[in-house]
Amino acid sequence: MNSNHHITRVQAFSYRCPIPAPVETSFGRMLDRPAVFVRVEADDGCFGWGEIFANWPAAGAEHRVNLIDRDLSQLILGQGVGDPAQLFRSLSQQTHVRALQSGELGPFRQCIAGIDIAIWDMKARAAGLPLRKLLNANSPDQIPAYASGIHIGQAEAKIARAREAGFKAFKVKVGFGLRDEAQVVNALAGGLSSEETVFADANQGFDLVQAKAFLTGVEQSQIGWLEEPIVADAPDSDWRSLAVSTGIPLAGGENIAGLAEFKRIIVQGYLKFLQPDAAKWGGVSGCFEIGRAIVTAGRIYCPHFLGGGFGIAASAELLAAVGGPGLLEVDVNPNPLRSAFDLAGIDQNSGNWHLSSDPGLGCASIPYEIESYLSHKIECTVR
Repeated sequence: MNSNHHITRVQAFSYRCPIPAPVETSFGRMLDRPAVFVRVEADDGCFGWGEIFANWPAAGAEHRVNLIDRDLSQLILGQGVGDPAQLFRSLSQQTHVRALQSGELGPFRQCIAGIDIAIWDMKARAAGLPLRKLLNANSPDQIPAYASGIHIGQAEAKIARAREAGFKAFKVKVGFGLRDEAQVVNALAGGLSSEETVFADANQGFDLVQAKAFLTGVEQSQIGWLEEPIVADAPDSDWRSLAVSTGIPLAGGENIAGLAEFKRIIVQGYLKFLQPDAAKWGGVSGCFEIGRAIVTAGRIYCPHFLGGGFGIAASAELLAAVGGPGLLEVDVNPNPLRSAFDLAGIDQNSGNWHLSSDPGLGCASIPYEIESYLSHKIECTVR
C-alpha cells in the first residue's frame, strides 16, 4: 500500500451481548456488554479493523454507528491512507464545529479514534508487520498485564480466579460509598504474595475529602495506585492537594482528551500513571504520540480499555510500541465480544500478555460466534 491508495468502503457494526450479572462502577451499571467495530477498506482491497468506545451512555453503541453513517463516512471515503496521523488531524478539525453544535465532543472523538485504529491496522497489515513493529521495530512480544473490572464486593473470589488464570496484579473498583472500603482493600492487599499488586479505581466516585480519607486508610498497604479518585475535570489545585497528601501514586487519563490537555496534565505532575483510552480519544495516532511524551516525562503509560477484541489488541500493540514499565488493562468480567477473539492472552507463569505475530492488530475478522449479538450495521462505499 502506498500514498496513492484511497478509502473506498467503510463498515460499522454494533453488538450487544447479554451478561449474567451487571458490571458495576461508582457511577452506573452496565446491563449488557456493547461494542462497536469499524472496518475500512482501500481501493487495492487492503482492509483494517478498529473499535469505538460504546460503554456509555447505555444507548451509545447504535448511536456511534449512525454517526459514522450520517456524518463521518462522507469525510472518510476517498481519503488517502498514506499518513493516518494526518487524516486523524483532518477529521478532528473538520468535525469540530459539528461536535460543538451538537454538544457531542465525545462521540465524534470516539468514532474518529476507531477509524484511526482501523487505518493503522490496514497500514501495518499491508506492510506484513504487527502494528507494534510498524510503530517501533524494537517492540517486545510480551507486556505486563493486570486483571481489571473487579467489584470490591466480589474481589476475593474474582482475584482468586484471576490468579488462577495467571495474573499477578489486580484492580478493584471502589467509590460505592461503603464505610469499610479501605479496610477491605487492606485485607485484599494483605492476602497477596510478594510478587502481586493490588490497585484501586474509584471511577471519579469520591469528593476530595473522601479521597483523602480513603488514601489515609490504605496508606499502610501501599497499593499500586488510586485511579480517578475525584472527577477528572476537578481543579488542578484539588488534584495537587490530593497528590501531596499521600505516598500512594495517582492514576487517570481515560477521561482526558487532546494532545494539549494531556501535555498540560503531564506538566502539572500530579498523575504518575497516565491512562489514555485509544477507543475514546486519539486512536493510534494520538495515543502513540502522547504515550511517548508520558514516558519521556518520566511517567508511566498504562492504556485504559474495557471493551471488545479489536480494542484490547490495539491497546496491547500501543503499549508494546511505546515502552516503559506500564501494564495492559485486561477486564476479567465475562464478555464474549472480547474473549471470542483469537488473542494470545495471558501467560500463566509470567503474568505477561503475549502479543500476536500476525500483521496489524493480529485480528483479521469478527469471530463468527458473536454474530448473534449484532444489533446494528451500516456500510458506505464510494459510488
